[in-house]
Amino acid sequence: MSGIVVFGAGGRAGRAVTTEARRRGYEVTAVVRDPARYPELGADGITVVRGDVTDPGSVGSVAGGHLAAVHAVSPFSGPERGFDTLDPDFFVKAADALLGGLTAAGVRRLVAVGLFADLLGADGRPVMDDPAVFPPEIRPFALAHTAGLNRLRAQGAGGLVDWVVLTPGGGLEESAPRTGRYALGGERAPVGTCVLSYADLAVAVVDEIERPTAHRTRVSVVDAEQDGA
Repeated sequence: MSGIVVFGAGGRAGRAVTTEARRRGYEVTAVVRDPARYPELGADGITVVRGDVTDPGSVGSVAGGHLAAVHAVSPFSGPERGFDTLDPDFFVKAADALLGGLTAAGVRRLVAVGLFADLLGADGRPVMDDPAVFPPEIRPFALAHTAGLNRLRAQGAGGLVDWVVLTPGGGLEESAPRTGRYALGGERAPVGTCVLSYADLAVAVVDEIERPTAHRTRVSVVDAEQDGA
């Protein structure tokens, strides 16, 4: 069984994916900016390495020999840090580096974690365009995330990397239990309040590595009992 390389393994989504991958017996290469900050990540079957998701050379060097890659990197941990240091091109650079680096390394499957803000609302506009639903102060981050999605889409059908962006259809709950149940939707945000556990998001991520169902597209992920997207 080949391993999985997880970019952003130190974050909540990345940790959940790492846990799920190990649960299924995969070796995991956990890529973080500074391994010294994450001594707790190292465990049986997990190799923690330094890497830069915006550098194609770095991506290629850590990804070689893996079954698939997961992109769960965020340039900062939350809006409380502000957006003064946000690079609006961060996710575009990451998309370019992943497509180039994974191609060079021979890794053909990429599963990325998306952002609820650029799902489409009932009016057909992105959720982030509705200030009643999405806080305007977070919009710069949402725009940066959307630019990365559009960069992946620009690859077209001729690219060698088969990517999918799995986008939570609402809030994510770190302490919620793993049920192993979820539903995949389309481009539209689900109606009503939807909460998905990080653990079940991770189940969806690893499922899309083991048994790919979505190709070169973005799909929403919701709790199976809240399916209605």
